[in-house]
Amino acid sequence: MSDSTSDASRPEKPSVPYWHLWTDAEGVSHQTRCALTDFDMKSMQPPADPQWQGTKTHDGATVMVTVQPVGWTGAWHENPKPQWIIPLSGRWFVESMDGTRVEMGPGEISFGEDQNTRERDGRQGHLSGTVGDEPAVLMVVQFDSPPTLATPCRFR
Repeated sequence: MSDSTSDASRPEKPSVPYWHLWTDAEGVSHQTRCALTDFDMKSMQPPADPQWQGTKTHDGATVMVTVQPVGWTGAWHENPKPQWIIPLSGRWFVESMDGTRVEMGPGEISFGEDQNTRERDGRQGHLSGTVGDEPAVLMVVQFDSPPTLATPCRFR
């Protein structure tokens, strides 16, 4: 691994439960309780601190579930790609270069498109981290398409 976390101090791999609605050979739908368990501890975009990431890819987009441990704060960095970030549990914050800090929890969605920023006073992109005493479980949907510039609120 590229991070400096020792095996002894590394938190246990997360298990994120979900329901799978599926259809059997006879065309009958069923629901099975499952868990996302395939996570790797790595940085989303260096120099941000490592976090648990489970990546799933399909049709030009990447969907991952990331678990930010309690007390996690990343370094200033840009989103690696334009991406929707959907908190599933816990709370997290995002601080932009203009000093605006937004805290979000389940049901509050963010679209990260801060590529092509320029460093100012040690800040570039955004700073993010967990808030409170539980991990922040986030679903991230990254687009393969390039980011837009100067187009706030482009999704209506």
